[in-house]
Amino acid sequence: MSYIKESQSHPQAAAVESAGLRWLKAAESVGGPAVVDVLESRADSLHLERVTPQKPSASDAAEFGAALARMHQSVGHEDPRSHYRDSPTLFGTLPPDHPVGVPHLFGPADQLLELGAEQHESWGAFYAAERLDPVLRQLAGRLTSAETQLLQGAQERISAGDFDTGEPASLIHGDLWSGNVLWSSHGAVLIDPAAHAGHRETDLAMLQLFGMPHLDEVLSAYQQAAPLAEGWQDRVPVHQLFYLAVHLLLFGPTYHEAMIAAAEHATRLRG
Repeated sequence: MSYIKESQSHPQAAAVESAGLRWLKAAESVGGPAVVDVLESRADSLHLERVTPQKPSASDAAEFGAALARMHQSVGHEDPRSHYRDSPTLFGTLPPDHPVGVPHLFGPADQLLELGAEQHESWGAFYAAERLDPVLRQLAGRLTSAETQLLQGAQERISAGDFDTGEPASLIHGDLWSGNVLWSSHGAVLIDPAAHAGHRETDLAMLQLFGMPHLDEVLSAYQQAAPLAEGWQDRVPVHQLFYLAVHLLLFGPTYHEAMIAAAEHATRLRG
């Protein structure tokens, strides 16, 4: 069984998504989560495997948490031909097959945003410049001067590396809310990525933003497989700030209060 997913708001959307799915799927070889199969990639659509949904169990969730940890650690090992094996992967690196000259795309198929595609040695510099900056500039007209100053302060702390953990970049899904984790008879299956080399705490923060079944089991198994740096729970709102800003931009004021709260947290949090 399969289905056709049509591109709607960007001419390269299908190619970008296909490249991201292939990069994540390569991590299956080192025990990463299952990723939906791309049966055919066309200029304006993707022909994808159809996943038959099933209610997950606690053990399914635990298996997913451990597999996610392995995927995050897979950069440079998922393909023996990969040039990422020869040098450290920079934050912001896009999938090997990402179409040349196309920026990072993020958002629903009919409202895709173009984000920055530059690479950085530190997560904070990458996150501030390539994720927060493009979105906050578009939000400027919707914010008060005090809110703008607050967000600038949060962005400056992030850019300065106050919340960097010293970890190397990880292969992350990039849009890992519960709707992009399907549950089948074989466990979790990932769909709709915004794949790039980022900070693994970002995926975990997105999982927590809207909740998911057996989340505690996912996080516990992840921690057992690849323990996170001390204070990771305090940094969750910092990693959620971009997602909340995007939701405010695309879906309206429902997300305004949460975005401001995340920015306030970032300005108060000890680095």
